[in-house]
Amino acid sequence: MNFLIGNVSVDPEQRMSFLAKLFAVDKNPDAGMWYLLIAIFILSAIVYNLGFARKIEPWQNVVIYIMLFIGCIILTFLAVFLPIGESLIIAAIVLGLYRYRLHKERKQT
Repeated sequence: MNFLIGNVSVDPEQRMSFLAKLFAVDKNPDAGMWYLLIAIFILSAIVYNLGFARKIEPWQNVVIYIMLFIGCIILTFLAVFLPIGESLIIAAIVLGLYRYRLHKERKQT
C-alpha cells in the first residue's frame, strides 16, 4: 500500500497553496484566514465583473454580491490546500485579455 502514496507529503505547510502561505494561514490562522477570504472575494468579484456581469438593478447587484460572499466563505476553506485563489487569478487574466481584445476589435469596426 505504501507504493500508492509515493512522495506525497503529510506536512500541512508543504501542502498549502501559494496564497495561504502568502497570508501565513499556518502561523496566524485568525488574520490569515480573513486575508484569504478578502482576497478570494475580491478575485471572485473581478472574475464576475469581467465575465458574467450584466446591467441589472442595484438591489439585484447587492443580492449577487451577498451570495458571492457566502460562496467565498466556502471557497476560503478549500483555498488553504487547493489552488482556488491562483485559479481565480488566471481566470481574471484570461477574461481581462478577452475583454481588452473585444474592446479593441469593436473600436476598429
